[in-house]
Amino acid sequence: MPKTIQTRRVFKAAALSLLLGLSVAATAEENRSVQSSAVDKEAPIHALETLSSIKNAKPLSVTVPKIEEFTTKSGIKVLLVQTPTLPIVDVALRFNAGSARDGEIRPTGFGIAGMTAAMLTQGTKTLTEDDFTKAAETLGINLSSTAYQDMFIVSLRSLSDDEHLLPAADLMSQMLTEPTFDSTILERNKSRQLVGLKQQKQDPAYLAAIAFSEALYGDHPYAHPTVGTLETVPTITKEDLTKFWQRYLVANNASMAITGNVTRAQAEALANRITKDLPKGQAASTLPEPQPLTAPKHIHIPFDSSQTTVIMGQLGNKRATDPKAQQEQTNFAVGNDVLAGGDFNARLMTEVRQNLGYTYGISGGMSPMLTRGPYQISFSTRNDKARAAIDASLKVIDDTLTNGITQSEMQLTKDSLKNSFPMSFSSNASINGTLGMMNFYNLPNDYLANYNRRIDNVTLASVNQSLRSNLNPDKFLIVTIGKDNPWENKTKPTKKKRR
Repeated sequence: MPKTIQTRRVFKAAALSLLLGLSVAATAEENRSVQSSAVDKEAPIHALETLSSIKNAKPLSVTVPKIEEFTTKSGIKVLLVQTPTLPIVDVALRFNAGSARDGEIRPTGFGIAGMTAAMLTQGTKTLTEDDFTKAAETLGINLSSTAYQDMFIVSLRSLSDDEHLLPAADLMSQMLTEPTFDSTILERNKSRQLVGLKQQKQDPAYLAAIAFSEALYGDHPYAHPTVGTLETVPTITKEDLTKFWQRYLVANNASMAITGNVTRAQAEALANRITKDLPKGQAASTLPEPQPLTAPKHIHIPFDSSQTTVIMGQLGNKRATDPKAQQEQTNFAVGNDVLAGGDFNARLMTEVRQNLGYTYGISGGMSPMLTRGPYQISFSTRNDKARAAIDASLKVIDDTLTNGITQSEMQLTKDSLKNSFPMSFSSNASINGTLGMMNFYNLPNDYLANYNRRIDNVTLASVNQSLRSNLNPDKFLIVTIGKDNPWENKTKPTKKKRR
């Protein structure tokens, strides 16, 4: 799935600093030099062109990590990258077992996957909750489990010497194969979860996200929140968790990523040690395809606040696995970065924030998943400006689809994406996350090696066609959370027809 807009902005800033050879805090002399140049403040792209350090910079030389592949004795595919620089090892075991599977255990069992993940580290057949925590802390390891919509991740970080890594692997194996799901701890967890859910009811961004998912997906498994609801969490039982664990946390439903200071032989032994007692089981079934909305839909939820939270969007795409579809998603990613990326060169940010002053920030993007994930744009604005901000945003989108982005916008974005690319494997954890994503979604092992090639293959015609093919703002779902309903007593402006 995709990084957040905020993370992408950090990546771009770091890559740009590296490209320029500058520290984040420029010297006073450098500041005076830039200020004395003839810079058009209304044209940030042209302003960048006045900096000789950018114009004369050589392309970054990128060496992607070497990916090795093997299969455990239990049949689990493992991707390995050896990184001997630090004496640590990261292991992540991913199961096709996110909250989208809750309804397969029980039709109204929303929150089962999340609760199962929480309780894997809360006691086994031979270790109480306190003993398990003490064992992990004594070894100095990070051992956790988390459920998302598509996937269920059990991860380990340990020192790489046998004295720490081997008992850590045994503890990870034990939590996977011998959880107790203690009833007393379950009731405590449910009480805490209910408190958290009640607190989230006071967060308009959370309410908007839930309403958006429910309206976009209807009765599809992606419609409900991973944490469950106030109505479903109290109904979760030990039997539910046991059924989920037995059905989905099995070898035939798993993939693994290992990164760190280990040899190939050590990695194979480690993977087999962790998974040797996992039952074979069966792979999860294919998720159903969600159906797109056939007409625009506007939902307003009253909320006593001076701000209105807005989420607008539609169904997006599933994670692409073949080269042609991956290139198409790259084309769209470049175009959307120009339209709705998180930086100040993006068209939505320039118009809705800088020119009109309606919001502090607006951004959006696609979240490809096992099946069609959402495309959504979000922002907050004053109550009395909500409708104007929505209309302005739709106008920017419509103008972009009608007239396309420009060559200079496309080139700036392509350079930015290529220069920030190395940050996706700048640490042990980031490499492991990328490996795990590739393995889970069955991406080819040359996915990273071909990244820059896909960026180079992007053309202006392909970008603009991709935007027009993927976005349909005339049928957007728009959710607003605020004091006033922006749709009351107002009519939408007539939009010109796109070519």
